[in-house]
Amino acid sequence: MRTLDEKETTQVFEKLFKFTGNNLKNIVESPSHEGPDPNPGRYCFRLCKNRVYYVSESLVKRATNIGRHNLASLGTCVGKFTKGGSFHLTIQALNILATNAKHKVWLKPTSEMSFLYGNHVLKGGLGRITENINPGDGVVVFSMSDVPLGFGISQRSTQDCRKLDPNGLVVLHQADIGEYLRMEDEL
Repeated sequence: MRTLDEKETTQVFEKLFKFTGNNLKNIVESPSHEGPDPNPGRYCFRLCKNRVYYVSESLVKRATNIGRHNLASLGTCVGKFTKGGSFHLTIQALNILATNAKHKVWLKPTSEMSFLYGNHVLKGGLGRITENINPGDGVVVFSMSDVPLGFGISQRSTQDCRKLDPNGLVVLHQADIGEYLRMEDEL
């Protein structure tokens, strides 16, 4: 487990910024009340086996007693680096993204299952959408009862969605909570 170098940190923060905007500051500066220390620590990002973890500093200090090969994971896995060197967010980052999301989309109950099976979001399944979404922005997808279902990339702006036909593509699927069942061996 090691700290991220400058290039890796830039890639992780750029990807998180795409979904959270200026709320990225809340993720980085969030106080941690874990561990025996009376003073709250901070959360940090650590790299272990090409996976990036969001973990409290006190937990990192306590994990130094465990051998590198014996350590399976630590904290919340927010993403992984591919063999090509690019960074991809994983579904485990959903809770962090949902609490700090800049752009949100709510699905109708009839289209929730389609999204959870890995399909894109169509205009016909859209319940609500936040204002000022541009094409290419990161979007967190919620059910109408505010349960985070996954995240993706917006295909259209908010204004374009209002004029779109019901079969038009609104959000490109990236990850959803159905992946816990579909890919449980890889997570």
